[in-house]
Amino acid sequence: MSLSSQSIRVIILGAGKGGTALLELFTRSPDVEVVGIADRNPEAPGLRLAKYLGIPTTSDSLALIAEGRADLIVDVTGDPRLGAQLVQHKPPRAEILGGKAALLIWKLALHEQDLRDQLIQAEKLASIGTLASGIAHEINNPLYTITGLSEHLLEETRPEVIRDYVEDIIKSGRRIADIVQDLNAYSRRARGQEQCDVNLNHMLEEAVKMARRATVVDEIKVVTQYGDVPPVRGNADELLQVFVNLVTNAVQAMEGQGTLTLSASSANGFVYTTIKDTGPGIPSNNLKQIFDPFFTTKEQGKGTGLGLHIVRDIVTQHGGRVTVESTLGQGATFTVRLPALAD
Repeated sequence: MSLSSQSIRVIILGAGKGGTALLELFTRSPDVEVVGIADRNPEAPGLRLAKYLGIPTTSDSLALIAEGRADLIVDVTGDPRLGAQLVQHKPPRAEILGGKAALLIWKLALHEQDLRDQLIQAEKLASIGTLASGIAHEINNPLYTITGLSEHLLEETRPEVIRDYVEDIIKSGRRIADIVQDLNAYSRRARGQEQCDVNLNHMLEEAVKMARRATVVDEIKVVTQYGDVPPVRGNADELLQVFVNLVTNAVQAMEGQGTLTLSASSANGFVYTTIKDTGPGIPSNNLKQIFDPFFTTKEQGKGTGLGLHIVRDIVTQHGGRVTVESTLGQGATFTVRLPALAD
């Protein structure tokens, strides 16, 4: 049976706050297919999101309905005149959801969106716990430098040596400040609809920087194969969380030794990023469950089981797809495909 015969095909009328929330909710459901969204305002946020997700958009609600593709028409325009027209123009098999019913669905969608944001933030904060020991180690090194040089300064009288010590102290202090700044930037809660142009090469570099603080990577060789890829449009904080999770998992899988290969390329309107490790690989029976919520192979207390599930949720919400390939003894490769920003 095809996807279209299994799913409910939906048209959303109104692409403001309510329509956007419904669009985000429906596109996360495998049983719902949004076949179009309409709004008279060409700058409506729901239209921009729909275009990004490859969903047809229009300013003519009745023309969209006349195509006869929908099983359900959700009207969140608040326009009573449109409601009467819908009854006259809708296909016989299509149902209309409007008025108080549409308002209820909208409120539920907003609530679901808030829960999703909280879940993403909770997983991000949990990952900071994973980073904690590495961060403490990285901060301790410049702290030892500052403490040791400060003690030497108490006895030092040569101006040129004092100057060198002070410069090293300043450098170490700035190193600590950079670490704290990166951690604060990563831990902050992303504000909804914070969309911008994202360079995925830069995003992978930032993810490696964070992963270096999650575990010891001194014995891990990092190989980068970055092409000249176009930017993608999305929430930079959420996309960083995707790559921090994937890179950290790869580093942890190798237990301090191996090769981490990061690549970025573009083709057919998409940007492809891959994170490949030389760890033990993933058993075939786990590959089918690896993105399921609360599935984890880590020891109790070392993972929430939500990391990869959230990775898939974020990537899907950005109109993309994440896949994994693995052979036991030969590592694993995660590939993230995201729509390239059109010229």
